Amino acid sequence: MRRRSILLHGLRLVLTIPGALLWTYALNLLLAFVFSLNFHSQLSSILDRSLAAERLNSAFDLGTLETVLHRISYNAPDPGSAYLGQPLYLLCFFILVPGTLFCYHAQAPSHLRILASSGISFFWRFVRITVLAAFVSLAILAPLFFLQTAWTEHVDNTQVGRAAFLQELPGWILIFLVAALLRLYFDLVEVYTIQLADQYRPSGKPDRRVRRTLLPALRTLRQNFTRAYATFLILTLLGFAAVIFTGRIAMHMLAQPRVWPVFLLAQAGLFCMMLTRFWQRGAETILAADNPLLSPPYYTDPTIPIPTIPYTPDPQPNPEPAAPSLPEPDPGVFHHETSRNEET
Repeated sequence: MRRRSILLHGLRLVLTIPGALLWTYALNLLLAFVFSLNFHSQLSSILDRSLAAERLNSAFDLGTLETVLHRISYNAPDPGSAYLGQPLYLLCFFILVPGTLFCYHAQAPSHLRILASSGISFFWRFVRITVLAAFVSLAILAPLFFLQTAWTEHVDNTQVGRAAFLQELPGWILIFLVAALLRLYFDLVEVYTIQLADQYRPSGKPDRRVRRTLLPALRTLRQNFTRAYATFLILTLLGFAAVIFTGRIAMHMLAQPRVWPVFLLAQAGLFCMMLTRFWQRGAETILAADNPLLSPPYYTDPTIPIPTIPYTPDPQPNPEPAAPSLPEPDPGVFHHETSRNEET
């Protein structure tokens, strides 16, 4: 079994196939722009003819901002148009994610046509994986959240300030670690689902059974737990750190007369976070490639009969007759030995 560095080779995979990351970022930016037009019109209706808007441009008064947001929420538009972006985002998500994993697995160029076509072919399989992940995560994380909430209420009644924060922090860290482990496992399930499509069932159709990837993903995670989990956590923390760092700087630049530096800084942080997520996907693809699915007869199903080709004799016999079988020639025919008496 090969043991490549999933961290380095995962980054190399992302950089050699950059179209998946760039198209996903562009689509997210386009959706954010389209569905922010309504919010922009609401801000304009409130601030364009108000002298109070100067308090947001020159000093960014949080009190004025709170008042503006309160008025927008009071005059909220139709909920149907407000939440239209969520199903559209999910639709794009269930197309681009399998398309990205397919390009990483097949080393295919990440053109938009390839991303879309391959993503559509895996669409319903990834929907089933997401539903399964939601049920499993709810069953595991809900009791942890319940215990953490009870513990937080107890700490708030007895402690305040930094001491209360330090007592509540281990519980949130535990929830984060468990959630990251679940996310890593179902990421591997998705990667193995892409790999499973290369195999064919006895009927000749591609194998679409997502359940066939659950045990291989668990086995790979168990055998490579330390490096896979550590890589996933490191990249997750790097992504959060990039957003926090750029967001903190952007908050100190809000009172600047020009907005585009703040916008570029915030987009840089979001892009770095998205890069770390694709880096995780690349690392998981490398890990699954080094621990591939079992080949047939792993995919044989005793309930499905294996098709056999019946024997049919050749309708046109060979026109040439078979060669007759003759006895072997006498060796003495080819080796004549002359006696000494005849020579004399």
